[in-house]
Amino acid sequence: QVQLVESGGGLVQTGGSLRLSCAASGRTFSNYAMGWFRQAPGKEREFVAVISRSAAITSYVDSVKGRFTISRDNAKNTVYLEMNTLKPEDTAIYFCAAARTLGLPTSGRVYDYWGQGTQVTVSS
Repeated sequence: QVQLVESGGGLVQTGGSLRLSCAASGRTFSNYAMGWFRQAPGKEREFVAVISRSAAITSYVDSVKGRFTISRDNAKNTVYLEMNTLKPEDTAIYFCAAARTLGLPTSGRVYDYWGQGTQVTVSS
């Protein structure tokens, strides 16, 4: 089992920044690719970003490229999502997830463990 706890969400104005953190406990963190997903009210869950086990490779949904950065610290069992130039359409609950894979999965169905989520609200 892997337990994931997100933090760092909040209310921010358009153009602002937030840094989300996801702390993992349980199994060996470096065995898992880590992803961030989000779900806005009335919408389906959406892939945001993923980072490989070694942190060497990342992938993003087009709508956040150049604004969001995913990173991880395997010594601290933590994955981060730095979000800059935030827009109202970024408003959602953000979830981190862990997938025991060598790849960079963008489908939520591949992920084995999920956090409870943290709310991000961007005001216009």
